[in-house]
Amino acid sequence: MYIKPTDAELEILNYLWEAGPSTVRAVHETVSANKDTGYTTTLKLMQIMHDKGLLYRTEQGRSHIYVALLGQEETQQNLLTRLVNTVFRGSAAQMVMQALGNHTTSKKELDEIRELLNNLENNHQS
Repeated sequence: MYIKPTDAELEILNYLWEAGPSTVRAVHETVSANKDTGYTTTLKLMQIMHDKGLLYRTEQGRSHIYVALLGQEETQQNLLTRLVNTVFRGSAAQMVMQALGNHTTSKKELDEIRELLNNLENNHQS
């Protein structure tokens, strides 16, 4: 069963995916840089995430080290599928056009998108 992380949980998961196993203090320093959040709030949220099965916790000395149990790609895929189905009525094309029309896209990103489209097109012709 897939557990859908909240926005606050996703912020913590993004940090752990990038940094790897971390203490609450390390996560809190990053999270609190973007919004006014107390250390105990971060701690409680990470404890809840552990109870929900989103994080694994181990002791290292006097500190708890937390590790993301959800994979980044799997989580992104599940959230994207849900977004496409609920907001864009199943149309990935509408979602992509909306995203590209409303955001600045770098030349590198456009090149990567072209390459992906070319690969998709070649696979459909085979």
